[in-house]
Amino acid sequence: MGLFDGISSMFSNAVSGETSGPMAEQMMGVLQSHGIDGVSGLVSQFEQSGLGEHVASWVGDGQNLPVSPDQIESALGSPAIASIAAKFGVDPSQASQLISQHLPGIISHLTPGGQIPSGSAPTSDAVVDSAVDPSVDVNDPNG
Repeated sequence: MGLFDGISSMFSNAVSGETSGPMAEQMMGVLQSHGIDGVSGLVSQFEQSGLGEHVASWVGDGQNLPVSPDQIESALGSPAIASIAAKFGVDPSQASQLISQHLPGIISHLTPGGQIPSGSAPTSDAVVDSAVDPSVDVNDPNG
């Protein structure tokens, strides 16, 4: 599965309430290997890159400000984009383009009510646990 399918799948899963899965875990794993840990890490990375207004619009209510592929590469770094592209078998410029199209919506969905989950991306086990027991917080590493 290519990056386009993977990002589309992650977006679809996020919209349906599933914040994990193999593609999301692979993407977050690549980002984590570059020092970007979970949603809170992504938010911090964008803030530190001068895109605080953009990421605030994704986390908050209302319309998401768009982000360009160049801004994605600037925020995440060329090495992270290259790693994501290699992981999914696409060109880095295509990876930046697809991430720029889908990341604002994904972050918006993963931060309901403007609440940024702490720590790493939820694990598949946490997502399954939350399906069985809705009181389980998928963003709490202790369940």
